[in-house]
Amino acid sequence: MTKILVIDDDKAINELIKLNLELSGYNVIQGFNGTEGFALARQEMPDLIVLDVMMPEVDGFTVVQRIRQFQDTSDIPIIMLTALSELNDKVNGFNLGADDYLTKPFETEELLIRVRALLKRTGKIPKSSAVRDLLTYKEITIMPETYTVKINENEKRLTPIEFDIFNLLFQNHGNTVSSQKLLKEVWGYEPDDDIETIRVHIRHLRSKIDKISNGKKYIETIYGGGYKLNI
Repeated sequence: MTKILVIDDDKAINELIKLNLELSGYNVIQGFNGTEGFALARQEMPDLIVLDVMMPEVDGFTVVQRIRQFQDTSDIPIIMLTALSELNDKVNGFNLGADDYLTKPFETEELLIRVRALLKRTGKIPKSSAVRDLLTYKEITIMPETYTVKINENEKRLTPIEFDIFNLLFQNHGNTVSSQKLLKEVWGYEPDDDIETIRVHIRHLRSKIDKISNGKKYIETIYGGGYKLNI
């Protein structure tokens, strides 16, 4: 059974999330502060973490940073929950390694949609839009089983979200992929003009690809349109 760790110091919200996740068939583990949550992440190795930002002593940003520092937990998908709505807080969460971000108050169905989308990406739920058969084109090879991209003889392992973004661009190489399509196909829910989400992940992805590209700039920003992979 898919295991989800919920870390939130607000017991009422923690219990509400637990109840709805369990009704959807998930096994739920609860942590009620940042220190306990981080320890449970290392001990239980959950398939996904739902993490509150505003907690006393150790906040959610610190927990994300610590989780990403360890090899065994570095790829666990993380959805951050917060009452903060400032753009800088969202960008900070993504920069530290969060995969998605939901602002309180939120509808439980919206949380469940995002949980399912992230689990599909990691293979815990069968993907409706699985990686297509095209794995090699010219100098680029993608390896879905390890989230790895190989350019000529250089390889780089990506996060699951970065890999899904690259794969979508790869399958549509030479054509512009809109930000709206990226949000819908990669995140798995209807876009809500949250373009900053795309920008942060594209920036991280481009940085990694540039390190193995021998100077070639593969990912092009099409201003007002989206992104394009030039091969």
